Amino acid sequence: ARQLRDAARAKIREGVDPSADKKIAQQKKKNGHIFRQIAMNWHGEHKRWSAHYATTIQRRLEMYVFPDIGDSLIDQITTETLLFTLRKVQNKGFLEITARLKNYVTEIMRYAVKKQLIKSNPALDLDGEFTPPETSHYPALPLDKLPEFLSRMDSYCGRLLTRYALKLSLLFFVRSSELRFARWSEIDWQQKLWVIPEEREQIENVKFSHRGTKMKTQHIVPLSDQAIAILKQIEALSGHLSFIFPGEYDQDKCMSDNTVNKALRVMGYDTKKEICGHGFRAMACSALSESGLWSKEAIEKQMSHQERNSVRAAYIHKAEYLEERIAMMQWWADYLDANTGGYISPYQFASRLKKVS
Repeated sequence: ARQLRDAARAKIREGVDPSADKKIAQQKKKNGHIFRQIAMNWHGEHKRWSAHYATTIQRRLEMYVFPDIGDSLIDQITTETLLFTLRKVQNKGFLEITARLKNYVTEIMRYAVKKQLIKSNPALDLDGEFTPPETSHYPALPLDKLPEFLSRMDSYCGRLLTRYALKLSLLFFVRSSELRFARWSEIDWQQKLWVIPEEREQIENVKFSHRGTKMKTQHIVPLSDQAIAILKQIEALSGHLSFIFPGEYDQDKCMSDNTVNKALRVMGYDTKKEICGHGFRAMACSALSESGLWSKEAIEKQMSHQERNSVRAAYIHKAEYLEERIAMMQWWADYLDANTGGYISPYQFASRLKKVS
């Protein structure tokens, strides 16, 4: 109170009417110039976000940011204010959430600059102020272990659908939720494509069944001859159902999120140190890169990685590289077949094909 009184007296000495400042602040609040309103305006302009993603962002802002600065005037928020708010989240051990909140706040303030509500972005000075979340590296087998792995997979004696899921996980190298929640309606037999939507229809009582692609844009997986053969075998088992991989005990639900990793453990692998389902992505990426046959853009597009450079992203999205990716996915399937008889490196296999052609 004393500080506020002293500040008011100082303004009077400078010829500034404190009550006028108060009126201006009140007018700004009436005009919606508070952080909460600006944040929700920013949020509302992202029409392409999935409903789930949009809800997640709003909920995080409401839980961790709005209680501190939601009613603050946007032009009164400083770097120090943001630091105080986000450090409270970090101190609870929520490093991943802190990193995401920092990104949200930075974008909200950038939006405010564009709308000429503030002159500069105070969130830009937050870089380096927080403990980064630990990056988890998924274990993946070195490629020279492929022959042994393929042999163990063919000898897997568990549920037949699980063995097919293992094989398609390796052939497609998609994220686990993209495969688990796959529907037959997504398979285009005529074009030989699997089109994964950015968001799927929610199945009642099936947690996360709305999940489509991670990158929030549809992802196309060209179907190799080997993949089509496996899908035809699966169709005989589950073609009359919605899910390609229905649950073992409830066919209206999909297979468990632990199905592939559990099968790998049955095959004798340590899924924390040797190989896990997500590790197939790293193995495929290594082989495709080492072959020297495929462009970086085609590999990145097939991996469904997010391109951080917006100009480059637009170019890759426009080009799609679909013809190259169709050939690439067939090459990957053929490469796996070639390794059933003993290890051959991606470069050697590519060289053999070049000589034949």
